[in-house]
Order: sequence, then C-alpha cells, then structure tokens
Amino acid sequence: MSQGITHYEAGQSVDCYLLIKSSTRSIAVNGNPYLTLILQDKSGEIEAKLWDAKEETEKQYQPQTIVKVTGEIQNYRGRMQLKIRQIRPANPQDGVQVSEFIETAPMTQEEMTDIITQFIFEMKNPHIQRITRFLLKKHHTEFLEYPAATKNHHEFVSGLAFHVVSMLKLAKSIADLYPSLDRDLLYAGVILHDLGKVMELSGPVSTTYTVEGNLLGHITIMVNEIGKAAEELGIDGEEAMILKHIVLSHHGKAEWGSPKPPMVKEAEILHYIDNLDAKMNMLDRVLERTKPGEFSERVFALDNRSFYKPNFSS
Repeated sequence: MSQGITHYEAGQSVDCYLLIKSSTRSIAVNGNPYLTLILQDKSGEIEAKLWDAKEETEKQYQPQTIVKVTGEIQNYRGRMQLKIRQIRPANPQDGVQVSEFIETAPMTQEEMTDIITQFIFEMKNPHIQRITRFLLKKHHTEFLEYPAATKNHHEFVSGLAFHVVSMLKLAKSIADLYPSLDRDLLYAGVILHDLGKVMELSGPVSTTYTVEGNLLGHITIMVNEIGKAAEELGIDGEEAMILKHIVLSHHGKAEWGSPKPPMVKEAEILHYIDNLDAKMNMLDRVLERTKPGEFSERVFALDNRSFYKPNFSS
C-alpha cells in the first residue's frame, strides 16, 4: 500500500487491499439490492457502492473482510467515494493481515495509562479518587482498546483513551487559568464521561452498537456504573451524585442527547472540553488530507461544512 486511501484525489485510479469496516444492504430505484461498503486502511475510510449485490455477494463481503479493489476515486457531493471496477476477497496467498488496515491512536497504551494514572494520583478528594480508580480498573482493558465512537471523531483503536488523555491536558490548562474549578471533579468527569462506551459499543474493530448500547446508551450505562461503584465502595457522600450529573449532562443539551443540561460549573466546562477535542480531531483529520489552497470534503458532524486550508498553512 503505497499511500493511504484518504490521500487519493478525485480522478485517481486505485488498485489496493482494503478492510471492510461496515456493509449495509439497500434497494436501488430499479429494485435491485446493493451494498454500501465503508472501506478502511490506517489512513482512514472511504465509501463505495457494490451494485446488483446478490445474497451470496452480501455473505462474501462482511465486515472485517480484507478485499482487493480496483477502481477510481470520485468526488460525490463534496465527499470522496470509491467507484469499484473489480473487487474480490483477499486470500491467504495475498499475505495481508487485518492489523495492517486498522487505524490506531498516535500514542501507545502504556503512555496513555501513565498519563491518566498521574491525573488520578493528583486527586485530593478520596471519594472521587476511589470511584474513578475503581471504574477505570474494572474496565481497563476495553477502555484502552475501544474507539470513542463508530464515526465522526476518534473512531480508531484506542481512540477512547486518546480522547480522554487530550481532554485531561485541556482540563489542566483550563484549571490553571481558572483556579476556582474543582480539578478532582473535572478530571474524574473527563475520565468517566465516555467510559460507558465500553459497553455501548461492540469492540475496537468494525465497531457497532450493542443491544445495551442501543437501548440504554453510554450515558445511562455510566450513571448506573457510578451508582454501583459508590455502593460497593461504601461511599454515600454527595460526590457520586455530582459525578452522575457530570456524565448525564456532558452532551450539553437535550437535543444532543443529554438527559440534563449542565448545572454544576465543572459539568459546563467538561461539555466544552469534550466538544472542543472532538471537533479538533475531526478538523485535523480532514485537513490533513486537504491540500493548501483547497477546501476539504464536507464534514457531516460539523453542519456538513467544507473547511478551507490556507496556502500558508504549515
């Protein structure tokens, strides 16, 4: 693979191996079934359509299947799409492994663990520290491997932990600037706010929503987890309730998925930190594959806007 799939430009030919991240069956206007494939490599992902997809075709092209694809890159409504000419599942003789196509966080799990452990160590409130430590230990392996989402931001292996590390650094800078903030609450909120995603999502590769994820969602899951942790640890102070509120309100508004708006200062700030880090991740990734002097492809989660990359960009 000479270049990542997201670095191809419209009009360029493609002849490479890619991993199927997801495969969705739909019916075309003419009544024939087709598959929408999301194909990925370490650089990111691209959409492709597989027309006239019979039942056996659908079975052949399931998520986590490596495929050999030839085709062209097209610009379709402001987004790059791969027009497939030929496609086949990879075979053992091709000598390709799933791990070669999976995007991972730019830090090792050990580096991220060390940073997060240090933030927990700095907490002065024993109740907040114990609840945070307890829940992180309980879900440690999944926390370090899972993405932060199925799409939009940090949707790569170890994306959840990387999102938390970035937010903790941001939280520290903001708390340095505004000393009235309770660092313990803020740091614990950052670490716990998305931890429910280890039960909401299916895993680090070809990520989908679990039954629990669809029916309850990561916010409700985590509120329950905090309650159970406090009970198990014999903690009956106000801290657990405030931590639950921070998790409940971190999306900011009801229409963005928050059962409650932020009503504690640290909850308000956490919402901004979460939003800022998610948006920076989306922008960095889309602009990284945009040439200076050109507009990026549209970013659905940012009001479907295109972003211009100035000619003097570094």
